[in-house]
Amino acid sequence: MPGNDKGSPDPGAAPPLQTRSNSAPWRRPRQAGDRGLGSLRQRGSPVTSVSVVSGSSGAAQRDGVQLTNLDQPLFEGAGATKRDLVEYLDGVRELILPELEDRPLSVIRVHRGQEAFMQKNVPKYTPAWVRTVQFWAETSKREVSYALCNDRRTLLWFANQRAVEYHPALGRADWPDRITHLVLDLDPPDPAGFPMAVRAAHLVRQALAGAGLQGGVKTSGAKGVHVFVPIDDTVSAEEAALATRAIAARAARLDPAVATTAFMKEDREGKVFVDATRVNGATVISAYSPRIRPGVPVSFPVAWDELDGVAPKDFTVHTARRHLGERNPWAEHMPQPSGWATTWSKRAGPFRRGASRRCTRASAGPGPTGKSDVSDAPLASAT
Repeated sequence: MPGNDKGSPDPGAAPPLQTRSNSAPWRRPRQAGDRGLGSLRQRGSPVTSVSVVSGSSGAAQRDGVQLTNLDQPLFEGAGATKRDLVEYLDGVRELILPELEDRPLSVIRVHRGQEAFMQKNVPKYTPAWVRTVQFWAETSKREVSYALCNDRRTLLWFANQRAVEYHPALGRADWPDRITHLVLDLDPPDPAGFPMAVRAAHLVRQALAGAGLQGGVKTSGAKGVHVFVPIDDTVSAEEAALATRAIAARAARLDPAVATTAFMKEDREGKVFVDATRVNGATVISAYSPRIRPGVPVSFPVAWDELDGVAPKDFTVHTARRHLGERNPWAEHMPQPSGWATTWSKRAGPFRRGASRRCTRASAGPGPTGKSDVSDAPLASAT
């Protein structure tokens, strides 16, 4: 059931518009190719846009959402206000909403003067028009109500709640045990190690090419790099996990002086960790999402041939929109899903020989399927 989970509203915010109601049973019957959401236990419905009423006194209304305390600093060291967060997210809504749509969403919020915290379960004061989906969390033995951030109004509401980071599930709500991308998270040994992460990303790209695969790349918005490989919906969770581990192992073998699949930090010997644990119920920071880091950097997509010339600080809530212009580089650079249904049997042998058993992470908390959710790890260790 919904709960607070430290999720008090932004101090000084206006009362929520409505209370919420959940009554329909949750079911998950789905056939391949069925993209509908009619079988989900959800609430909320699409809303039409209303006129924007802006103000300069720290309060405003946009798309029916009351925005408050806009001129307050976002967090210590942010160099940005809550208004900057709202303006940025609203400005990139056509880019970030497709990445969040129909995916159970975890967010990281930060109240002024307090530590950041991850929120999975929507709080009790969540407006009724925010769509949600329920999943049983085996670890905590409870039903968790995840938001589905499918529209501008919901995104604005989250921004007003000081939700800075957006971590959608890799699987969609209507088919949570099928992820849509393999994810390789390149985690350098220290904050100054971004160039090392870039080198490791090129190793991953080389490993992918050896298997006939392609991927898109983005900065994590912190110190690392993410490589996403789109896959079709015929790939099982087990197959996806096997392939991700194998690609990580191949990349590490290409240059053992740069990359490693050793999960324990003390075993990495100053190398980049090729993290292959973003599988099953995992979440990952969305493309275009801000991060709770000094300067509020953004997880930003780049072309492979431009990766060596960028740094995480190049893309912030202040500068990212200028770099984007009218483009959507994440969509532009992302290849089509691979035809795994016909090629998997041929690749399974090489993948199994290359798979590393050292890329195994203990459960860090329940994800949308009740399995391990690696984004629930401490913020200090997130890339």
